[in-house]
Amino acid sequence: MIYVSRRRAVPRNTARSWLAATLTAIVAMGLVVATPHAAGAAQAPVGLGTATSYAVLAGSAVTNTGPTVVTGDLGLSPGSAVTGFPPGAVIGSVHVADAAAVQAQVDLTTAYNDAAGRTPVTVVPTELGGTPLTPGVYSSAAGTLGITGNLTLDAQGDPNAVFIFKAASTLITASASTVTLVGGAQACNVFWQVGSSATLGTSSSFVGTILALTSITVNTGVTVNGRLLARNGAVTLNSDNITRTDCLIAPDRTTTTTLTSSSPTAQVGNPVTFTAKVTSTSGPIPMGTVNFTSDGMSIGTVPLDASGNALLTVSNLPIGTHQIVATYSGSGQFNSSTSPTLTQVIVSGPIPPTPPPTPTPTPTPTPTPTPTPTPTPTPTPTPTPTVVPGSVAKGNEEECKEDQADEGRPTNANEAKARDHKRREWDRRHHRREHGRLVTIQTLHTLHGVISEGAHGGHHSTYGNRSAHHKGHHHVYHKAQKHKRPHFRVHHKKHPKERARIAITG
Repeated sequence: MIYVSRRRAVPRNTARSWLAATLTAIVAMGLVVATPHAAGAAQAPVGLGTATSYAVLAGSAVTNTGPTVVTGDLGLSPGSAVTGFPPGAVIGSVHVADAAAVQAQVDLTTAYNDAAGRTPVTVVPTELGGTPLTPGVYSSAAGTLGITGNLTLDAQGDPNAVFIFKAASTLITASASTVTLVGGAQACNVFWQVGSSATLGTSSSFVGTILALTSITVNTGVTVNGRLLARNGAVTLNSDNITRTDCLIAPDRTTTTTLTSSSPTAQVGNPVTFTAKVTSTSGPIPMGTVNFTSDGMSIGTVPLDASGNALLTVSNLPIGTHQIVATYSGSGQFNSSTSPTLTQVIVSGPIPPTPPPTPTPTPTPTPTPTPTPTPTPTPTPTPTPTVVPGSVAKGNEEECKEDQADEGRPTNANEAKARDHKRREWDRRHHRREHGRLVTIQTLHTLHGVISEGAHGGHHSTYGNRSAHHKGHHHVYHKAQKHKRPHFRVHHKKHPKERARIAITG
């Protein structure tokens, strides 16, 4: 048995529903294409890693004709053929098949994949010329992008705005075409991800970083404000000007608003002046207006003066406590800011005067005691010798008395005579040697010194346990003997002439 299949008829209402849905999708796509200026979600810049420093980076070769100027690094990896420099010039470093070029290619691959995966995507026509675009991610349905005439990229006052263009196959710009940046847009934040090759027309002006999978060809007289980075193929130049661009650090737009009152507590009907001061973190004085509100209701808007102050005077606030707030509206250069809430009190009666603050007594400083001076000891005067003519030195009398006490009395007459004989013999020898050479000197401490009259100086002699200091005529007292003979004996009988005696007392 043969089975013949019959196609089932589609109900009329089902076909109509399908057709309506298809038309709706087409119209929607047309609307997207017709309104390419619609901004997508805010994007972060594509990270280039070490490839950031390169103005030209290729995979197979770099070829140049004419006086091309490359401002930035030039790199090649894994190829090794760089030609045309000179006449071309590189203002930067050249890395050919070295570790730096290898790493730059690795980072280029990462950046290429990053850009290719960015979403959401706004679909635009292949031709971008004559269309202003705001920050976002763009691609074409055909997979190619071209610029004829001028393409305007508007950052709308945001210097960090990012533009990413994705071409599945090629990017081609016409001769003398241009890309213009407005609204604070920066070339460092414009990226072109190209799935095959990019070609820039003669004498064109291009902005942004090209991330090409294969190759990049730049015709004669092209100005590029960005980078030419090719992963696998070559970069070809011809009398061009390629300048690597870096993002400028955007100034801090942050502002701070403060609010003060001339009279935080005021009588109803009296004027009160509110002063709002707006300052910026970056330094310049903001311009714009400040709106004042009381309990959420606006009570006035005042422009900032040259010092960044806005003053509002009111006298119609009702009795009670009010919450006052000042809000700075911001400007193209500065962000808006709002002050902390200020409490303003309005009373019915006069404001009692504020008592003056009680002065804090100043402590009396304690005088510094004057140190008591240490008395300087008075030096003992040096004793002056005194000449006493015709006198017997007192020291001899005392010495003789000591001699008598030390000797002890003799036990018999023979012993006394023997001692007396020894004394006489000692005296006789003493007078021969030292006749008239000694003088007795006594000080406060009973010290005996010798002062010489002659050339030989003084002499100190000792007999037994006695000491005698002689000079000139003096007396020696001896201990009395048992035979009762007087023991006062005058020495120097042969020289009765008296000599000067000196006694020093202190």
